[in-house]
Amino acid sequence: MSELAEPNLRALLATAGLDVEYVRGEGNTLFRRGEDGSEIPVLDFAGGYGSLILGHNHPEIVARAQRLLEEQSPVHAQFSSHPYANALAAELNRIVHRETGTEEPYYATFANSGAEAVEAAVKHAEMDRVVRLGAIVADIAEGVEDVRTAVNAGLATVPDGVFARLGIARPAAGPDATEQAVEAVIAEVTRRNEERGAKAPVLLALEGGFHGKLMGSVQLTHNAGYRTPFAALGLRTRFVPQDAPDVLREILAQERGTLLRPVVEDGEVRLVERAHPVFCAFLLEPIQGEGGIHPLSREFARHIQEFGEAADCPLVVDEVQSGMGRTGALLASSHLGLRGDYYALAKSLGGGIAKAAVMLVREARYQPHFELVHSSTFAKDSFSCHVALKVLELLEADGGRVYRQAVERGAALETMLGKVRAGYPDVVKDVRGRGLMLGFEFHDQSGAASEAIAEAARSGLFGYVIAGHLLNAHGIRTFPTASAVHTLRFEPSVFLTDEDIDRLERALTDVCAILRDQQAHRLAVPA
Repeated sequence: MSELAEPNLRALLATAGLDVEYVRGEGNTLFRRGEDGSEIPVLDFAGGYGSLILGHNHPEIVARAQRLLEEQSPVHAQFSSHPYANALAAELNRIVHRETGTEEPYYATFANSGAEAVEAAVKHAEMDRVVRLGAIVADIAEGVEDVRTAVNAGLATVPDGVFARLGIARPAAGPDATEQAVEAVIAEVTRRNEERGAKAPVLLALEGGFHGKLMGSVQLTHNAGYRTPFAALGLRTRFVPQDAPDVLREILAQERGTLLRPVVEDGEVRLVERAHPVFCAFLLEPIQGEGGIHPLSREFARHIQEFGEAADCPLVVDEVQSGMGRTGALLASSHLGLRGDYYALAKSLGGGIAKAAVMLVREARYQPHFELVHSSTFAKDSFSCHVALKVLELLEADGGRVYRQAVERGAALETMLGKVRAGYPDVVKDVRGRGLMLGFEFHDQSGAASEAIAEAARSGLFGYVIAGHLLNAHGIRTFPTASAVHTLRFEPSVFLTDEDIDRLERALTDVCAILRDQQAHRLAVPA
């Protein structure tokens, strides 16, 4: 049968020996079918790109899902009461409040994927900006009428300083000079305000960041290969380098501006500046996943928080991959002392079974009308909400045992990766990450002595070739990060064993020896 389901991707996977079918998943293991029909276990370090903090088919999650199906819990009951969704939002709030030390409520909008949750956050942030701008414009219009009335009634005059500030000439003296003067000021103030108010909203995101591949979220993703083909459809996004507070200061100086409101003070017209809300949102990942597993530094997180407050720019914290216990907390950003105006959670929220995501917005930014203009057919359903509640129950059980496991297992895995790096410093460039979200970066191989290895690096397939070898030679599944293909990702569940870690150590040692000796013929991938 011809391949009709993304045939180009299937062909690409085949070049690295990754086009295998998995027939079952349990814990940290996926099973592929052998030629004789038997199951072949594969140790899964990819973990659904961070979706499996509790492993494949966790028995308690499966039992909850089976019971929901047996009870015929409705999936489609839109535009009705959803108490289970409210219970989920309440539990998320309880944990967020504990981790951030705040009590302000966060209101939930549900979605099906991380990219959708991110887009919901940006849409909401723009609605909030437009509402705030509208309130300022309405207040200015009221001020204009008050000033016009006062001047025309002889209760106020327009001093020369106002004309000098606006850079316009006072109308010549005459019988209508007073009226002409105030109208000239109002016309210039209106022109300036309309010009400033028409400025496109500014969206900020970090270089190396990944926030999805939908029409909007792809423009917030730094990788030009994903973004450029759709630039004509996109948002205006400025990308900020990591650890560059000076760039944040420059952006603030370049983009911020004011609107003018005329007022009457002591019988004279004055111009009062009102801050123009031009910043829509600043998107960031506490640990960049697809960008190569790069943790945000605590110091730069502080600078971003300060920028957000100074610029009145809401922070959208993308916890889609880093959240849900993977770093030892529900929110990886809580380790940094960072507080988001918005949070996006997904992946492990669905327990490896449900498609579940949520956008949380704090009360100070919340716009109730958003709920009437944004919706999703499959979001906020009984099945996904109850599964997500079970996931939170498991994370929180026994005083947060899963969080502690993530920290302990992550430390053991990181120690082993560091050991391999120390043994092959000419091959391995870096090991980084936090908890069970770790990256293992190779030195660039585009200039390798082996033409096969060099070509794989130059074509962007190096990481996939290495992943193919790990799969076919060692029965280990992982992948490179999408925008940094010299970095392998390791995002297993908390049930990772010492034996699993030892097995990965042997496999990576084999890979490093192959690269050190430039023996491409030893790679277990299609010729």
